[in-house]
Amino acid sequence: MTLTLHVRISGRVQGVGYRAALQSAAQANGISGWVRNRRDGSVEAILQGGPASIESVLAWARRGPPSARVSDLKTAPAQGEFDRPYSGFEQLPTA
Repeated sequence: MTLTLHVRISGRVQGVGYRAALQSAAQANGISGWVRNRRDGSVEAILQGGPASIESVLAWARRGPPSARVSDLKTAPAQGEFDRPYSGFEQLPTA
């Protein structure tokens, strides 16, 4: 079973290497999708993969890299344009 989740992470998550570290965690767990900064200071991601792999990445995302301070992490099933097949995991420009 493949899940596709839309994730929003808030706190001190920009300027601390969060996107690159999330990309590494996703790739290490076989997750496809993307990550990007948002202009409001949050980080947004799409995670697509098996439930156990996604849960592993979400557990990491709740902590983030050492200098990050995650205050909130919200997930929802991907909808609309985000609900499609992904191959690989990439960093996208700020939105």
